[in-house]
Amino acid sequence: METTRGQAAPARECHAGACKQDDPRIKECHAGVCRGRIVPLLQAMGESLSRQSDLEPALDCLLTYMRDDMGVTRAMVNLHHRESGHICIHKSLGLTEEEQARGIYFPGEGITGQVVERGAAIVVPRIGDEPAILNRTGSLSRPEDRECAFLCVPIMRGRKVLGTISAVRAYESGELLRKHVDALTVISYMLAQAVELYLVENVDIVRWERRQAELLGQLGERMRPPAFVGSSKVMMELFALLHKVAPTRTTVLLLGESGVGKEMLAKAIHAGGPNPDGPMVKFNCAALPESILESELFGHEKGSFTGATQLRRGRFEEADGGTIFLDEVGELSLGVQAKLLRVLQERAFERVGGNKTVTVDIRVVAATNKDLAAMAAGGEFRQDLYFRLNVFPLVVPPLRERGSDVVTLAEHFAARYARENGKAINRITTPALNMLMGYHWPGNVRELENVVQRAVILTEDDAIHGYNLPLSLQTPVLPGHDRQGGLVARLEAMEYEMLVEALRLHRGNSTEAARELGLTRRTMGLRMKKYGLDYREFRREDRGRDAT
Repeated sequence: METTRGQAAPARECHAGACKQDDPRIKECHAGVCRGRIVPLLQAMGESLSRQSDLEPALDCLLTYMRDDMGVTRAMVNLHHRESGHICIHKSLGLTEEEQARGIYFPGEGITGQVVERGAAIVVPRIGDEPAILNRTGSLSRPEDRECAFLCVPIMRGRKVLGTISAVRAYESGELLRKHVDALTVISYMLAQAVELYLVENVDIVRWERRQAELLGQLGERMRPPAFVGSSKVMMELFALLHKVAPTRTTVLLLGESGVGKEMLAKAIHAGGPNPDGPMVKFNCAALPESILESELFGHEKGSFTGATQLRRGRFEEADGGTIFLDEVGELSLGVQAKLLRVLQERAFERVGGNKTVTVDIRVVAATNKDLAAMAAGGEFRQDLYFRLNVFPLVVPPLRERGSDVVTLAEHFAARYARENGKAINRITTPALNMLMGYHWPGNVRELENVVQRAVILTEDDAIHGYNLPLSLQTPVLPGHDRQGGLVARLEAMEYEMLVEALRLHRGNSTEAARELGLTRRTMGLRMKKYGLDYREFRREDRGRDAT
């Protein structure tokens, strides 16, 4: 259905189907639209849409046709983003970028909004007579624009209005105006499926993914303990499990290599537990000899052994009403394991040298870097105690499995130790980051922290460089080079790093990079050729950062 605002001028005559050439931009036929012109357009658009499902070339063909064969001075293809409600200009003819950016409507606003709301074409024969023309783009401000017509047709798929095609042009013939509306309507039918696909792929899915990422980020922030840095998938999965078990009183067994942060997780479990205000007692089961281990854990009575001059409360009593963290629990002797089993079962024990039962209200969090299941199968660890501890195991991933968390943690430690040492370090160079990412980190987060702290102390400028890292991390960063030692290899690595950093800082401008390094352009070119460096790679890298 088409709505016409006002009265159009009577149709002008054409004789024998000849086109009048009063205005060279306007090609009029007795049929209103020359078939010889529109058929190639439909063919080109059809090929583009059927072969590539690509909307952009089809719209380019349409706008070119509207300009060259319909005599249109300004045209717009608007898309309706259903979730936000916005009607935005996707492509235009005769509009500046600033004018196009201003052309945002909601359903019901102006002629474009009314077309989207009603799902029917609207024709305004004279813009100056129509108050509904908002001119939000500001492109219809000239006096001659008031004499032009404004036509707008919907792009529909079923009952859904996906967008509009609109045009501005002066018409002396009402018949030609009507034929142009008919032609744009036919074209809108052809575009409908491609427009819907474009909106789904580039608007709906992107918006859904962005919203999902925001929700996951919010969820991750709520689940991630405040002291933890990093958001890799394996850590987020760990935090999700921790978030579920922390509010309970369940015994938790933390499994993982040394230095992965098991103690920090134990603190997070206590902080999120039912008694966060209670004491948090930490005890390393491998720190003391067996002769005094039992006394440290369970306490002793006065006179129970030589030197026991007074009653002493053990760590379990100190943790009463809170949490006890037993680190390196795999180091306990079988005798102490038996007494620990009773504590886990009954929350009760006797002090060394005493016969009075002491009951405690505690939560037990244990940790080990050993394979307790294998130890239990081999008789080195009590199976009944293993099953009591292994109620809710949490496997803490090693740093080498945490992907980009290595960079996040390194930057976190660099900022911390820069503040502590009064240094203005604001970045880690690309080669240094590559070295950190390529290392296997047997000491995990603890080793990374020590490495970064050392590098902060050694650096003499505002960045941590590859040569500030320990030799064990300085693996080859040169393409095609596998030499790990020797003076020449280290000098080449340093030269390569300085070239890369200069090119990165100057976004691939080799002249500026050469000036910073004190080299001539020719020498800079030779050095870049030696190491296979291409200035264009650094420009692409910069564009990639801008896009994100």
